[in-house]
Amino acid sequence: MEEEASPPTKQIFILSGQSNMAGRGGVVRDHHNHKRWDGVLPPECQPHPSILRFSAALRWELAHEPLHADIDSKKVCGVGPGMAFANAVRGSVPGAVGLVPCAVGGTAIREWARGEELYENMVKRGKECVKDGGEIKCLLWYQGESDASQESDAVAYKGNMEKLIENVREDLGLPSLPIIQVALASGDHKYLEKVREAQLGISLPNVTCVDGMGLQLKEDNLHLTTEAQVKLGHMLADAYLKHFATL
Repeated sequence: MEEEASPPTKQIFILSGQSNMAGRGGVVRDHHNHKRWDGVLPPECQPHPSILRFSAALRWELAHEPLHADIDSKKVCGVGPGMAFANAVRGSVPGAVGLVPCAVGGTAIREWARGEELYENMVKRGKECVKDGGEIKCLLWYQGESDASQESDAVAYKGNMEKLIENVREDLGLPSLPIIQVALASGDHKYLEKVREAQLGISLPNVTCVDGMGLQLKEDNLHLTTEAQVKLGHMLADAYLKHFATL
């Protein structure tokens, strides 16, 4: 008797943090001053049958931009780094690439502490997404702009981030879960360097950092352009393939 072909395994990546992970690439204001996504989709961000996303309703579906539309639902989402990342790694990882969007714009790291809604939702999504198979391979984290305005927030950032890493590994039962953070490309100049210093200074096992500084920003000097998001997706993919793909 012939065995049924098992569905391809999923290599799962959690996308989390604030607006630059959720994606504001191509978000413009119309003549009524309402924000909307311009719909411009670079070739690197095109959907592909082997790239799936885990929806807000906890279901796997074909992934397409804006990846975070039903997660960061109070804001207008555009292009983030997720699709460019997935397209860049899919040829090098077995099975399908599963993306689990969790980022919410304007959120400070204290809102991602254990017990807070954002953190608990991320952990819940992390647990639910593997129920029908697949393995969480990495957490991609881009956050910190909201912590660059107050000295106390910037000073506490390193300890808060290290705690978050420890907590998420424990709560997902993945003690060596790889984490790739993005060192800030933008934020309040008062304490921007202090937060970046914290991000670049974390030396926990299986944690690496890509530096966003110098990526092109929109006129608001805060959010990455579509083009910069594609570049960031490729930087994240390079970091994953270099450091973690064989784990």
